[in-house]
Amino acid sequence: MGDLDVPRGPRHGPYPGTVDPARVAAYAAATSDRSPAVLAGEAVPATFPVLLAFDGVNDALNDIPPAVKDQMRGGVHGEHDIVLHRPLVPSEALDTFATLSAVRQSRAGLSAITHFEQYAADGELVVEQWWSTLLFGITDVNDSGEAGADHAFPEAARARPLGSGTLRVDDDVAQRYGEVSGDWSAHHFELDAAKVSGFDFLFAHGLCVMAMATSQTVALVADGDPRRVRRVAVRFASPTRMGADLQVDVFRIDPVEVAFEATCADATVIRHGRLELRA
Repeated sequence: MGDLDVPRGPRHGPYPGTVDPARVAAYAAATSDRSPAVLAGEAVPATFPVLLAFDGVNDALNDIPPAVKDQMRGGVHGEHDIVLHRPLVPSEALDTFATLSAVRQSRAGLSAITHFEQYAADGELVVEQWWSTLLFGITDVNDSGEAGADHAFPEAARARPLGSGTLRVDDDVAQRYGEVSGDWSAHHFELDAAKVSGFDFLFAHGLCVMAMATSQTVALVADGDPRRVRRVAVRFASPTRMGADLQVDVFRIDPVEVAFEATCADATVIRHGRLELRA
């Protein structure tokens, strides 16, 4: 048992947003998504809803009590899980709500999990997301709340490889992703800031890498059509160096689920990737 508790936070929002076709096209270009349906403007990448969640995550994390937050020595994006209750529709409006829903203590720090709900204009729940932020330096906090479903890599799936895909992580990918997402975190652009984070190279946004790995997986198992995706989840393992190749290896779990991993410059950058197709 720990000495500190983090209560479930209040629900923040709505944060209005739109699945704007021009932004979808810019997002596809930024993340090197080559899906014919996306490029034709007929479909929306499964990871696109993250762009509508940035405002909410900061408000949710501000609900961590000061007695806990004062221990923090920085943080990173630990995991991300997206469930699409139906395919996204170009031009539709989505209202996003955010709640600090759970915390999990580990030796590495405290995982603070923000749950997002994204609704259509008629009140239909379209997307749920679980955004896990690993906060370094925090100890002795009791686990509480509900996180997303497990997406650990089942080792038995390694005997059922489906194939691999490769994408170049262009030198300007951080600039492109910053323009479409509004995330201008300095460690993607300034070497001194990257060194403060513990790395001697500039690295791509984790959510950009998730999008790239997802599109490669969709190309292998769903004919490149993101409308067939029900869920995609990842754990970020290490930063992704720009100017190198991202390799995504995909394995069969069952008829509707696959596991995937991604490596770049001899480092595993995504572990415990999971993609579920609609039955």
